[in-house]
Amino acid sequence: MDKKLAKLFDEAICLEINVAQLYDIFRWYFPDDDFFWARLSMEERNHAALLEAGKNNFKPQDQFPDDILPSSIKDLSSVNLELSDLIDQYNKKPPSREEAFNIALDMEKAAGEFHFQKFMGKTTATTLDQIFQKLNMDDKDHAKRIHNYMAENGIAVK
Repeated sequence: MDKKLAKLFDEAICLEINVAQLYDIFRWYFPDDDFFWARLSMEERNHAALLEAGKNNFKPQDQFPDDILPSSIKDLSSVNLELSDLIDQYNKKPPSREEAFNIALDMEKAAGEFHFQKFMGKTTATTLDQIFQKLNMDDKDHAKRIHNYMAENGIAVK
């Protein structure tokens, strides 16, 4: 695997882990929403594990669906940097509940997350695509789930 592709995988994996860590912080600060954040965090970690398996097991055999990864390392790096800053900030001082949900909504719409969700929702062409989608079928469309949860719980979308 070339260095650029390895870096792309690493940044995509890092994105999923960073989002999971952010959701874990929200779990801590907002116990009324614990189950919601816990589930999303677990699903993000599952995304990271799928990408790690793809990098280590499927891509070396040229069997990994290339369109599951975003094409821009720069975009992923930028989002990861932003997430790292938010994690540091929120570890020191909690956001408001409304801010937490709106940040989560923004992150789910970010380049890597949106791209991953787009792949998960596409009509599959290969058996391997179908396998990745089945492994991840409960994790589809976090942005929509966050938005719906906000609406159901009277949390304003900014």
